[in-house]
Amino acid sequence: MTQTQDPRSLLYRNGFLTPDDALRLTADALGKCDDGELYLQFMASESFGFDDGRLKTADYSRDAGFGLRGVSGEMTGFAHANEISAAAIARAGETLKLLDPARAAHAPAPRASNRHLYTDASPLDAVPFETKVRLLEEIDAAARARDSRVVQVSASLAASWSVIEIVRADGFVGHDIRPLVRLNVGIVVEKDGRRETGSFGLGGRRLYEDLFRPATWNRAIDEALAQALVNLDAVAAPVGEMTVLVGPGWPGVLLHEAVGHGLEGDFNRKGTSAFSGKIGQRVAAAGVTVVDDGTLLNDAGGGRRGSLSIDDEGTPTQENVLIEDGILKGYMQDRLNARLMGVPATGNGRRENYAHAPMPRMTNTFMRSGHDDPAEMLSRVKNGIFAKSFGGGQVDITSGKFVFSCTEAYLVENGRIGAPIKGATLIGDGPTVLNRVIGIGNDLEIDEGIGICGKGGQSVPAGVGQPSLLIDGLTVGGTG
Repeated sequence: MTQTQDPRSLLYRNGFLTPDDALRLTADALGKCDDGELYLQFMASESFGFDDGRLKTADYSRDAGFGLRGVSGEMTGFAHANEISAAAIARAGETLKLLDPARAAHAPAPRASNRHLYTDASPLDAVPFETKVRLLEEIDAAARARDSRVVQVSASLAASWSVIEIVRADGFVGHDIRPLVRLNVGIVVEKDGRRETGSFGLGGRRLYEDLFRPATWNRAIDEALAQALVNLDAVAAPVGEMTVLVGPGWPGVLLHEAVGHGLEGDFNRKGTSAFSGKIGQRVAAAGVTVVDDGTLLNDAGGGRRGSLSIDDEGTPTQENVLIEDGILKGYMQDRLNARLMGVPATGNGRRENYAHAPMPRMTNTFMRSGHDDPAEMLSRVKNGIFAKSFGGGQVDITSGKFVFSCTEAYLVENGRIGAPIKGATLIGDGPTVLNRVIGIGNDLEIDEGIGICGKGGQSVPAGVGQPSLLIDGLTVGGTG
């Protein structure tokens, strides 16, 4: 698409669908429902993978379609197709006639908003193909030249651009244009027959420009290489309950998984979350404030990875304080669960794409800074570990129990960071951990734009963050 072309023309093509058609068909299909919407979407995406000194993958795709959802009471009807036309939408509307007529007043439309948190331009069109491949070649060469112990380099570049329009039976129309980019570098090093890995990534809702600056991609190389070299000297992780100092930024993924999902509205409406029914009660130590904010911007002038001008139901995103000074204040809500719980929607109705119905999801979820000096917090650790970075993890929403693996961690003895450790896992449950926080750093960081959140078979980009945290009595699993 040329930058002068109206992006809506990708949704409304002559002879297939007009804006008036969309309004008419939505009103006809959803007029008797409590709530619902027609969700139109065009998507373009690309990805490049450079591995073992050569370009291994170069993928480009385009897709367009609609999802039509009707809600009556707690019942939802949903139909979708990868064809945007009046005829296809009319056929989908026939399936919604199986819903019982609404028994309550129609849900009011989202409030109107003309806020734009990020550029409308497409990152796919701004940089030529050969320039993207050349960047990956330069990263590969520069990483191999950094250290003789580098034996393998993987670099990937990805971007997407999505145009959406949300049409309601009451005449509301909302639209958003969403760019997303990401750069990842992975490095394998070897010494005396031992191989270890390190990785680093960054991105967000912006164009490619910042990622192509030498200072940016060289920093990605440096971070990935440093992590890999640290792991070369790692010793077996200890086992047992101990004090853990967790670093700022990306380690907030632990907060996202162990606490964030439990604060989503659907789990709490159904009473299946460890936080169900606890509004107004203390659920965390004093000083712990957890926020979900879909309006965050980054230093490069674009949106954070989880930021959205409006959510996938048309509700403007906002700052939602979930836990304040240890007291549970509220949950993240889409329109359906908010209506059934008698509270306002919070701008957290999200879907992977047009083929999925929305559900309550996080945007950028983080813990606010405290007042403690991270160095002073370290000095309090007599026998424990410093967990600087995390990999994957698992969590049970009902109990809040989690298991997380550390990709970079260190022993701490008498307030000093010691040897790096390998194979460390953190084991616990979200509610307990929140109450064992004994130090909150003044160094809040939001992650650099790599998060993908999965729920109910859908994946969406999300941001995480936290300051340094000192946790008393967290179980560490290891091989030592």
